[in-house]
Amino acid sequence: MAVKLNQKGYQHARELAVSGHTVLDERDDWSEHRPSPQDENRFIERHGFGEYAKWHLGVDEEKPKETKGRYSFPYGDFEKVHRCAVLSAESRAGQYRHADIQRAAAHLHGMLERATSPR
Repeated sequence: MAVKLNQKGYQHARELAVSGHTVLDERDDWSEHRPSPQDENRFIERHGFGEYAKWHLGVDEEKPKETKGRYSFPYGDFEKVHRCAVLSAESRAGQYRHADIQRAAAHLHGMLERATSPR
């Protein structure tokens, strides 16, 4: 599998985190907060695959363009970065030895944690 860091998705996630478009939920919430396949399809119909790609930290350039299977490691719900999704991406990337994606997710995780810490 040729999954690598999706730089556009990573940049988009960082911009959202800096601007406060985040949900600071719990680790195991992603199964409930994750967009459904129908939600994904509606988003793609409205915004296209270019925008869909921005919501994923992983891309497999060997898979066909304009397919959902090309993108992996989602980090949000098409509106906000979810802490639970970032934690899930960080863990799964580590399991599958995608070090660049794991580092990116860890950086996002740190950004979210700093946002919740007292100043």
